[in-house]
Amino acid sequence: MEEEKRWRIPSQPSETQRREDGTPARELWALPLEEAFLEAFLRDVFENHWPGIRFGPMIQGAAYEWKCPGAPRRISLYDGYLTVMFGNGGHFHLCIGENRGSPANPTAPALRAHRRPSRAQIFRGYDAEARPLTWGFEMWNGKGENGLSVWFPSPFLNDDDSLSDPPDFDRLATWRALAARWLGREPETLDEEGKGFRRGGH
Repeated sequence: MEEEKRWRIPSQPSETQRREDGTPARELWALPLEEAFLEAFLRDVFENHWPGIRFGPMIQGAAYEWKCPGAPRRISLYDGYLTVMFGNGGHFHLCIGENRGSPANPTAPALRAHRRPSRAQIFRGYDAEARPLTWGFEMWNGKGENGLSVWFPSPFLNDDDSLSDPPDFDRLATWRALAARWLGREPETLDEEGKGFRRGGH
């Protein structure tokens, strides 16, 4: 698609984090911080892949992994904030751009900088034996606080969060679709080498 060509995200990871023994712990793909990109990417995630994802902020001392209660009824953008509305399932607001406020009540420059995204990335996590284990997206605000983490469906977990035995590698469909669209990566057999949380040394 033309959108994807416009942003030209490299298909190779921008960073590989490694354990002390040199094995990969995580691969990271840095994403553009333009409001237009983040809106397009998050619309894709929540409009097209909502059934299997888990999402929420992750901070020291707390991690949230909520399911979407259904397809979003509306996704809108206003004054830098993306709103994902689920109707009776609630909604959330996420600052993905410049929050200016109103003429009568403008947002102070320091607060605008605090709210604005400072980093966004797609990740693939590995177990202790260097086999893929987790896939997802995460974003931080201007002070390095996590505003959103999204975990893509895992072949090692069922929809009810129970362990899948054997793994269901059809559940890699979200990761593979997003990697193909936004990173230009074809499906990799590497992603089917993992053993999961029970035996993966995680």
